[in-house]
Amino acid sequence: MGISCRQGHLLRPTFHIRESTTAFAITPALSLSLPPSNSKVRKVVKMSATEVTSPQISFESFAIKPPEHPTYDLKGIIKLALAEDAGDRGDVTCMATIPLDMEVEAYFLAKEDGIIAGIALAEMIFHEVDPSLKVEWCKNDGDFVHKGLQFGKVHGRAHNIVVAERVVLNFMQRMSGIATLTKAMANAAYPAYMLETRKTAPGLRLVDKWAVLIGGGRNHRMGLFDMVMIKDNHISAAGGVMDALKAVDLYLEQNNLQMEVEVETRTLEEVKEVLHYSSQTKTSLTRIMLDNMVVPLPNGDVDISMLKEAVQLVNGRYETEASGNVTLDTVHKIGQSGVTYISSGSLTHSVKALDISLKIDTELALRVGRRTGRA
Repeated sequence: MGISCRQGHLLRPTFHIRESTTAFAITPALSLSLPPSNSKVRKVVKMSATEVTSPQISFESFAIKPPEHPTYDLKGIIKLALAEDAGDRGDVTCMATIPLDMEVEAYFLAKEDGIIAGIALAEMIFHEVDPSLKVEWCKNDGDFVHKGLQFGKVHGRAHNIVVAERVVLNFMQRMSGIATLTKAMANAAYPAYMLETRKTAPGLRLVDKWAVLIGGGRNHRMGLFDMVMIKDNHISAAGGVMDALKAVDLYLEQNNLQMEVEVETRTLEEVKEVLHYSSQTKTSLTRIMLDNMVVPLPNGDVDISMLKEAVQLVNGRYETEASGNVTLDTVHKIGQSGVTYISSGSLTHSVKALDISLKIDTELALRVGRRTGRA
């Protein structure tokens, strides 16, 4: 059984990896580090979802590029995941049951409806295990797949396909789950933009945030380094919201830095304090977070009157971000409040993976899937 995949959709990142015809070879990590700037002008740090500049990896062929990060080693994460699976012996079951020279085709099968994500990352993993494997896709990252759809295939040595299988699926299922929820929430939030938070799986932040982009969301700050975000603990330690803002403005000026600044407000009084400060002083402030101003009601609905009043106070002078009590059921109403952004940690901290499989015998897999309602 085969599927008609357009080879034009083959995503082939550019690597310099030594060949491996059996099990994967561990080679030195390729870092996604950005080259340091030699410029003497003011340093500018911004959130971005554009191409990562690296002489070793090109993302030009990717349908949706990963977000930028100055130190994240995506290649290293792939190697770590493969090494975690292989241990010190490799795949003993494959070595016992599959001849090393056997070649097969294996097919990607969606076992539920959703948004597919991780296609580009799957390409990277297959290439790391065995550069001779040939992968074709009928879908791109961000496309909808329905239950029972065969949306891609990989051809080559059976041993290496099976070695890569679980790592590929682990990444794809998690990313697709994030992308599927993001798509639903982003559509409901319109005209507000949907953001994730830093509540990501340790070590998988870039991957999780990449999935959010694939799902149609936007990225919040990548980490502690690319945006000033004055939260409740900073405000408490600084002695108040105005003192915290003053300290940030002074720090940025003294260190010759220019970056986005967000401040968290929890009451209308704090919003008024921030607006009063910014009207009297030159400030780097760019966004005001309106935290927990969405009030849950006993009937499951939410009261957004406080949020709307805060948005009206800001009156377009700064970007606004609603946070707290954001769910798929409430996000549409929140999006009608006039806020610029809505952020939700649930996009990445409570991931429900999208069920995907990779099967050599697809006829049997589909028969079993129909029996269990999973295909």
